[in-house]
Amino acid sequence: MKKFLVVENINAGKKNAVSADKIIEEFYLGKDVELNMVGIEDISEDAVKNSDVIITVGGDGTVNKVVPFAMKFDKPIGVIPCGTANLLSAKLKIPTDFKKALQVIENGQKLKIDVLKVNDNYSVLRTGFGYDADIICKTPQSLKNKFGYFSYFVAGVLFALRLKQQVYHLTYDNDKKLSVLATCLIIANAGNMYKNVVSISKNCRLDDGKFDVFILKVKNPILFFIEFLQIIFNKKSSNSKAMYFQTKNISIKNDYCVCHIDGEKQKIRDNIKIETIPCAVYVFSNF
Repeated sequence: MKKFLVVENINAGKKNAVSADKIIEEFYLGKDVELNMVGIEDISEDAVKNSDVIITVGGDGTVNKVVPFAMKFDKPIGVIPCGTANLLSAKLKIPTDFKKALQVIENGQKLKIDVLKVNDNYSVLRTGFGYDADIICKTPQSLKNKFGYFSYFVAGVLFALRLKQQVYHLTYDNDKKLSVLATCLIIANAGNMYKNVVSISKNCRLDDGKFDVFILKVKNPILFFIEFLQIIFNKKSSNSKAMYFQTKNISIKNDYCVCHIDGEKQKIRDNIKIETIPCAVYVFSNF
């Protein structure tokens, strides 16, 4: 008998995780599967160690919290997407329909993906600073619950009208140094920003052992939107207004900042070190 640990975040997205219980139980009824359902705050090493598969019911932040446990005990993760953005599931081509998402796990096709280590935290998607952090961290949860991903679009327009620049002192590829005045800095393992429609990099992959660095410099809102749109639709690469490169590690000189890691707000009070852990965890995928 297989043992499945179902980790639920009832506060994710529009709080659809609550309705997933019955669907999951009905899907596995009569199958040789034992279900252990726990809330995201109640996940434990013992529960993970004694399971064969971890199923996350929530958004990207829910997957993020499960990743350290899955890595430690080499357990595959199945994703039932019901968060605000669900970018990882979109990258893995997992349907938003719960039954179809469960079928992806049932089919058993797995992909071993890279994980980013951000100081003592982990990321499967991206870490954002400046404008990107403002959108994620300052959009009220009540709006996300009501309007889902569209709330980020509205926040993006509003925050673009009051862009702030700051100097980032970066070291990457161990010894290359860069100081840049920028409004936005994104470190991405997965570059997709709305499902799979737009991306900060067409070359960004989950299993290539590298991550993508995207730096937007301009402060003027009109130029910012023009540049941002050209980049996410892959019409432009590095230029005087923006920079893009790939690396396996990067360090950011920092005293204090607010950023996001996979959509979850983080306050960091020391220098930031980001590195790739290649092929760190298995996830069920649809390709």
